[in-house]
Amino acid sequence: MSGLDLVPQATTPTTRKDYVPANEVRWCPGCGDYSILATFQSVLPELGIPRENIVVVSGIGCSSRFPYYVDTYGVHSIHGRAPAIASGLAISRPDLSVFVVSGDGDALSIGGNHLIHALRRNMNLTILLLNNQIYGLTKGQYSPTSPLGSISKSSPFGSPDYPFDPVTLALGCDATFVARALDTDRAGLSSAILAGARHEGASLIEVYQNCMIFNDGAFAASKGPDANVLPLVDGEPLVWGEFGLVRNEYGQLVSARVAEVGIDAIVKHDPHRVDATQAFALSRLKDSVGASAPVPMGIFRDVERPSYEHVLRDQAASAHMDGDPTGHLQALLVGPDPWIVK
Repeated sequence: MSGLDLVPQATTPTTRKDYVPANEVRWCPGCGDYSILATFQSVLPELGIPRENIVVVSGIGCSSRFPYYVDTYGVHSIHGRAPAIASGLAISRPDLSVFVVSGDGDALSIGGNHLIHALRRNMNLTILLLNNQIYGLTKGQYSPTSPLGSISKSSPFGSPDYPFDPVTLALGCDATFVARALDTDRAGLSSAILAGARHEGASLIEVYQNCMIFNDGAFAASKGPDANVLPLVDGEPLVWGEFGLVRNEYGQLVSARVAEVGIDAIVKHDPHRVDATQAFALSRLKDSVGASAPVPMGIFRDVERPSYEHVLRDQAASAHMDGDPTGHLQALLVGPDPWIVK
């Protein structure tokens, strides 16, 4: 089942222009949000659903201006609560395709609790987590994803906090769809958003987003012709440059030269495995490969499981069995006492 099965199909094709409002887009010059927005607007027509059946929900932060810049329905909610509000929409309106756009501070700090429960429940949401490893809107404090030792306005001697890895966190919540993309990689980001939107249940897509003002160049190693990136391609060997991933005697993923071990020894990527062990190992690649480990980019996990809303609909349907819409409810209300008073 697709996450869009209950969403009506558009009768008239749309283009990116249909999703570009008259509002002036206001981010700092060079912000990665511009390219993410353009990609998002370009992807929406490919979903083939009416604009009035799309909702973008955000919290607070630079990325949370998205609802103003996409000509669909939108909710600019409160700090960290976008997943909770979006969950209510998804449950009450299965005819909507609901997107959440949040930043690393909004989603992982004050909103951390809402995010993890949306993921574990498998809510039918597509969550874009724009990660710039800094608080941009409030002018440069370190965030839950800032690397240890980061110099910022709130950590002049270096951040003492160990950061979250959003992909690791999502996999730890048993999220059924987890991906990572770059703000400047239009093809990779487009495919991740499309796959996430079509997936039934919770889809989390971490997007590396450059903040020109407070954290410029944070993801420079993942960009350009010499990018240290491991492409995650379904069914393909996990290789980058002259290296690939093999399993050692402990079952860990470690690097080896392809020329020395042969391509058949290289582990193949399989995001559809229900067992998330390999996906989790990829998210923690620096633990086994070391500081020189490439950054995995693509879909880590994509497995099938009924969404929370799907289960609720089945429960509601079971209450109307045998043509008796009130009998089952009445039986619950006047059923045997759960305790005995003596």
